[in-house]
Amino acid sequence: MHDTITGAVFKEMLLFGAVSVTAAKQSVNDLNVFPVPDGDTGTNMSLTIQTAAAELKKKEPSTVEEVSSIAANAMLRGARGNSGVILSLLFRGISKSFKGLYEADGCMFAAALQEGVAAAYNAVMKPAEGTILTVSRLAADAAMHAAEENNSVEYVLEHAIRQGEETLKETVNMNPVLKRAGVVDAGGKGFLIILSGMLSSLRGEKLPELNENGETRDKADFAQVGDEDITFTFDTVFIVRTKGNPDLKPYREYLNSIGDSIVISEGDDMFKVHVHTDIPGDALNAAQQYGILEVAKVENMRIQQEDMAAGRKTISADELEDNDMVDGYVGSAAPAELEERKPYGFIAVCAGDGLAAVFRDMGVDGVISGGQTMNPSTESILREIERANADTVFVLPNNKNIIMAAQQCVGLTDKNIVVIPTVTLPQGISAMMAVDLDGDAASIEAAMLDAAQHVTTAQITYAARDSEFDGAEIHEGDFLALLGGKLFGVDKSISVLLEKLSDVAKEQNVEFINVFYGEDVDPAEAEHDASCFSEKLPSAEVSVLSGGQPVYYYIISFE
Repeated sequence: MHDTITGAVFKEMLLFGAVSVTAAKQSVNDLNVFPVPDGDTGTNMSLTIQTAAAELKKKEPSTVEEVSSIAANAMLRGARGNSGVILSLLFRGISKSFKGLYEADGCMFAAALQEGVAAAYNAVMKPAEGTILTVSRLAADAAMHAAEENNSVEYVLEHAIRQGEETLKETVNMNPVLKRAGVVDAGGKGFLIILSGMLSSLRGEKLPELNENGETRDKADFAQVGDEDITFTFDTVFIVRTKGNPDLKPYREYLNSIGDSIVISEGDDMFKVHVHTDIPGDALNAAQQYGILEVAKVENMRIQQEDMAAGRKTISADELEDNDMVDGYVGSAAPAELEERKPYGFIAVCAGDGLAAVFRDMGVDGVISGGQTMNPSTESILREIERANADTVFVLPNNKNIIMAAQQCVGLTDKNIVVIPTVTLPQGISAMMAVDLDGDAASIEAAMLDAAQHVTTAQITYAARDSEFDGAEIHEGDFLALLGGKLFGVDKSISVLLEKLSDVAKEQNVEFINVFYGEDVDPAEAEHDASCFSEKLPSAEVSVLSGGQPVYYYIISFE
């Protein structure tokens, strides 16, 4: 039995935990209560802890302090959705407790779990029982009692998991929503899967392999093996024109987190980057906070390798040399002056070209693609904040599962970040309409918050699985209408649901109605479907607009 853990052992425990929750992510997703296709708790927790795994694989930390610090920092930036943010907070607390420690015994490990729970509870405004918070809290309590009996990490972890599993079974009775759906809490389940993976690592069990879909396999599929020496796919070279000599150390560290073979050549008013990465767009976007991108070249090394193996001619991206720069700039384009920062900038999260265009037309500086089933990470939000050339940046998450990830950006930049907790896209649009750039930050925030509260959102989507919710029997494929975030109706016909929503609009004497139709809806069909609102409310202003959003056939605002 492992009484103590070293840095190397703790690293393997975390890697095992990451693989475990990734392999089980779909089963965790399936526990999400609402039958709409946004069951992404398992996916979010998996993606969050995988950022830590990716960082740990690049290093050989020797102490538990180093391992926990690397994991916590990576997860802070990689956190996705509320479940991912809470998971990152749990590990941030663990990192705080392990500070200064070379190795940890059972008492230290139990104390770290307690510190993690404290960090998570402190960050959640209104902690609810029957969630990952409850499961982690009672598991940590059991860990403390176990440590008094036996100062062994393995013993402590066993008892924490045992209590956690008992608590998880009870979450169905602790939370009214879970009770109606007859399921346990998805976040709590995901956390216990991670802890169980960590215990399996301590016991010397074999780490399961994952295929490209995140599923486990018992043996290697040699048909999938190739390009063994290519760690990252894209050879990326670019030049950035700067104003002054910015400190590129943070950028070097960022590149190291997403790639290798990094070379940065600095000049008086420019720098050139060479990096191998799987996400060249992220490398380019992050560079633009230091200046203006002048030239870039991205090539796929795996294709190059295939060409060379087949005897075909290939050109390396390294052919983009410094001598390509003529008279201080590349080609014939003169370097542009960097603009001075403006007082206020705005960032919005949305999915759909039409909705993105609406936000841009309203003055939003950056749009992050995301929403249901696509929760952006804290790092993605922070990157867009850094790109906004403003001292104060207002962030519109437009989804309840993205708010916490946005709030984690506060303190990660020198900019003042104001998160407007919009939970729907219409709320975000109304908030932007209320902006008065002549006001100060506090008055703008107040106006945006007030505007967001005075819009009612209706949505029509489909059931992703069979379910029973609020007394309604729901079958996979049924159309669902949501009003104010709650289930409003279930039917086999979208038209029937729209008719019922138009009755609500009439009862509320709504004056303005915006109907955004999704990517799978024909424009003529949308006009026809939305006509019920004009018929019921002839004096109301009804607009039918292409939102282009996935998942939702219609997103409708009532004001």
